[in-house]
Amino acid sequence: MLEQYNKIKKQATDAILFFRLGDFYEMFGQDAEVAAPILDIVLTARDAGNGTKIPMCGVPYHSAENYIQKLVSMGYKVAICEQVEDPRTSKGIVKREIVRVITPGTIDFSGNETKNNYLASVYKEKLWGLAYTDISTGHFQIIETSSFETIQSELYRLAPSELLLPQDSIYSHSLFSDYYISFVDKNWYNQTKILKDRFPEYLELLDSMPVATKAATGLWCYIKNNIPNSEQNHILKITSLQSNTIMVLDKWTRKNLELVETLRTNEEKGSLFSVLNQTKTAFGARLLRNWIQQPLIDKELIEERLNTVEELANNTILRKDLQKILSKVYDLERILSKISLGRGNARDLYALATTLSNLPKIRTTIMENNSMRLTKYLKFLENLDSLADELIAAINPEAPYTLREGNIIRNGYSAEIDHLRAIASGGKEWIADLESKERERTKIKSLKVGYNKVFGYYIEITNSNLHLVPSDYQRKQTLANAERFVTPELKEMEQKILTAQDELAALEYELFLKLREKVLAKSLELIACAHALAEIDVFVSLAEVAVQYNYCKPEIRTDGVIDIVEGRHPVVERLTDSFVPNNTKLTRNKHLALITGPNMSGKSTYLRQTALIVLMSQIGSFVPAQKASISLVDCIFTRIGASDNLAAGQSTFMVEMNEVAYILKNATTDSLIVLDEVGRGTATYDGLSLAWAIAEYIVENNSLKTKTLFATHYHELTELEEKHPTVFNLHVAVKEQGEDMIFLHKILPGKADRSYGIHVAKLAGLPNSVIRKAAALLSELEKNTSKAKNTKIIGDRSLQPSLFDLEYTHPLLNEIEDLDIDNLTPRQALEYLYDLRNRISSSRII
Repeated sequence: MLEQYNKIKKQATDAILFFRLGDFYEMFGQDAEVAAPILDIVLTARDAGNGTKIPMCGVPYHSAENYIQKLVSMGYKVAICEQVEDPRTSKGIVKREIVRVITPGTIDFSGNETKNNYLASVYKEKLWGLAYTDISTGHFQIIETSSFETIQSELYRLAPSELLLPQDSIYSHSLFSDYYISFVDKNWYNQTKILKDRFPEYLELLDSMPVATKAATGLWCYIKNNIPNSEQNHILKITSLQSNTIMVLDKWTRKNLELVETLRTNEEKGSLFSVLNQTKTAFGARLLRNWIQQPLIDKELIEERLNTVEELANNTILRKDLQKILSKVYDLERILSKISLGRGNARDLYALATTLSNLPKIRTTIMENNSMRLTKYLKFLENLDSLADELIAAINPEAPYTLREGNIIRNGYSAEIDHLRAIASGGKEWIADLESKERERTKIKSLKVGYNKVFGYYIEITNSNLHLVPSDYQRKQTLANAERFVTPELKEMEQKILTAQDELAALEYELFLKLREKVLAKSLELIACAHALAEIDVFVSLAEVAVQYNYCKPEIRTDGVIDIVEGRHPVVERLTDSFVPNNTKLTRNKHLALITGPNMSGKSTYLRQTALIVLMSQIGSFVPAQKASISLVDCIFTRIGASDNLAAGQSTFMVEMNEVAYILKNATTDSLIVLDEVGRGTATYDGLSLAWAIAEYIVENNSLKTKTLFATHYHELTELEEKHPTVFNLHVAVKEQGEDMIFLHKILPGKADRSYGIHVAKLAGLPNSVIRKAAALLSELEKNTSKAKNTKIIGDRSLQPSLFDLEYTHPLLNEIEDLDIDNLTPRQALEYLYDLRNRISSSRII
């Protein structure tokens, strides 16, 4: 057996080999030493036959998924080696072979039911190609673009568990360092005929996107290599990302707006998804997650979704009845995947049957409630009733997980199975009768009839009663305290029972395979049904949320106006009982709002809620507002919060500038920009200069003039309102009570007079001595600033150069030229420069 193991292990040197032995998967050698502590199982050792011991550990095959999931989540590949012949009929050692290799991207039993598990592939020639699939659902999509930023954004949205790259590729692998990378044979990418032969109906699409097709071919070859005996029958179509209907969000916006996970904990709880998700099915939740991350930019499609949500929001009976039925629906996509991969058992078929048996109820509910918007789904929920009926009639609801031990087919489905089952069960009754009869005949009260797999059926008699044994008993086995016997009658019945049981198990398995083929023959209809149910589930969820949280239906327009009345942050309002709503209005003539006010007063919440309301509108959801008119935006860009990327050698400020550079490069007139505290990561004048120049770039650039919310503590920027008619000031209201202040969280026209930073520091609990010192320094600085403002500015303001062209000079700076620097100690030089700076600050001339 070890010789066989070592031979097979050579085929999977980069994976932990799960070697099937009876009811267990065993691991040996280094695999066992690595896996045992991760899986928290006992590491033992067995004699290898040459005086040495080999480490080993094992897990039960029926619960292997949990163990495999744990290993894969730790970054290991797992090769599954199965017995591929019946041990009862094999001669010598049972034949075994690797039936699949499980990697992070090819695992089809991911623990998170509401999240897709994507395997992605990237290829580059002149253009970039991206292909990705979730083999647990059958979703398969390709993208081709000249923009690497688009590839990055899509990968961030997908968060693939595994990314395939060709070996010796011409581009840097460091570009994808955030992902689990598997390098594959670069020749695979050129074998596009394999993919085209498998999907002939998509030949036109594949030919139109040759680079993406190569990425998809590499992905397909990787799947076929890791799951060699599967045809992937549940992957039925290839789709392409339509850039003219979908908003492609960059990774910073997805992160800053906390669409599907929070910024701090990376958990669903606290995200927009967690608020909108009241779906009843796993595949509905996955679809909602995808909608949130891919808002629409097509007005007609958006309004179609909004109208569907409105119908369900207005019809409580329809909504509640659908929720009740959908709660009984299993994960149709992943069930079909398991069946297609040959891993589905009788319980999976019964779960499928249960789901399909609810389709007539859904159709009836839609029709009885005269739903105009859901009628289009009826055609996808038909033609599966007969399959449901047959599966319900055939599958035992209490079927075991295993397929070859029988008891998976219901009584009454097959006359032949019923006959064999009667023989098998009748045999047990016959055995009981025989025991009673033999006790009566022999007068041995302790006589018993038993069975084991080695010796079959037997009559056991203790040594003290051997003198009472009848002459027709034939000795079969001797024990320490008893003898075991058989009779011709018992041997004959044993043969009938065992034969019936074997035939029964084989016949049940054969019928199961036929039922499985009937299911796979309906794959196309089942996938269409799953997609229809998922969309219904999402619409019902959005409608339920709209009713529960008092959302309104947004008006979708195209004139560049965003007008939100009493808008609220969808997540924050769920965490407080006293959320303060605010208005937002941006137009083409007033498109840049400068927002000033204290820290902790709600500026960032206001920025995010506006962006989220726009995004929610464009996924087809009602929004948290009293009223909302939303002009379509082609993209939402955000620069919020502080973060760094030290691994890439980027400081907080560098990351900030990278994000702003991306926004200014990619934003259009129809975009929405949200900027929060741009420029704060560097010196005050540097930061102010950059913030000023960025704001003016957005306002003055004729190809831009993007709708923008710009929160800042640089109060100097508020002067832009006077210079540019498209700029207007907003501020967060604050109420002062003595030395204390109350944040009112209300956004009002005009600018704030100060930032109240010291008040916030006091609230944070800084020592009183620090607060007093800061207040004194602030007072002194404000006096100096006031003096500077009163200094006469030479020349006409309109003739002054732009902010970046200004050169600041002062007569006192001439002293430096006369300074004998070589005769000063470093300390003396430093003290002199401090003194010079203070003298310049107290007598500033511009």
